[in-house]
Amino acid sequence: MQLSIRHETSYSYTVAQAYSIQQLHLTPRAEAQQRVLSWRISTPGNCQAYTDAYGNLSHMLTLNEPHREVNIVVEGVIATELLPGARLANDEGLSPLIFTVSTRLTEPTPQLLELAARTLPKAGARVGTPDVMKLAEYVYGAVAYQSGATDVFSTAGEALVLGAGVCQDHAHVFLSCCHAHGIPARYVSGYIDPEFTGHAASHAWVDAWVDDADFSGWISIDVTHNRLMTTSYCRLAIGRDYESAAPVRGMRRGGGQEAMSVHALIVPV
Repeated sequence: MQLSIRHETSYSYTVAQAYSIQQLHLTPRAEAQQRVLSWRISTPGNCQAYTDAYGNLSHMLTLNEPHREVNIVVEGVIATELLPGARLANDEGLSPLIFTVSTRLTEPTPQLLELAARTLPKAGARVGTPDVMKLAEYVYGAVAYQSGATDVFSTAGEALVLGAGVCQDHAHVFLSCCHAHGIPARYVSGYIDPEFTGHAASHAWVDAWVDDADFSGWISIDVTHNRLMTTSYCRLAIGRDYESAAPVRGMRRGGGQEAMSVHALIVPV
């Protein structure tokens, strides 16, 4: 499949800002199942490319002149291939064990530990695709999709107690349960062709490490839709949680109020 993608992030401020810095994960990852046919990133200021610790193709955007708005636009076409069982080629050179560490957003609470115990094999036991898909199904049922119910600072424990959230929360709850049982699992940010779902085209899902009879490695799971990754997905970044894989994340100096708008359009070609 080929996906045509256009994603615009705009910030506006009530007073001029003296300085802004943004970390951008807005370039598709170099992975076997997706190929960049064209891609362009447009920003103001100074935008420097680099590769982060997780192998994500990233940019650091800095603005040193007074400004009252920031517009970031990426667009291009990506070719994707279907992976049987959503099994990824583990070629990034990272140990899966680095993705067993909890973060502030995925710290297990008693409720999360109980959910993990109810759905996953005991810590140290062999974990296969059916096991992690059972967890995904439980999270899908326990946290209803509700736009605006949480924000980027909400933790997995808070989303589970609330019983509502968005794709970021589904991913964090899943990661928290996996980490509680020593199962490598990581956050994925990217895009999805929304098809008939109506969910945001900018999306988040997870990779989990499984040991099946015929495969040992990462599989990619969309917890929000309770399914394996298909050709409708474009992967931008991986990390331990939202904070390490967010498409746009940064800070500013100058005071005043900030308004942000995001428009993403993903269309199969």
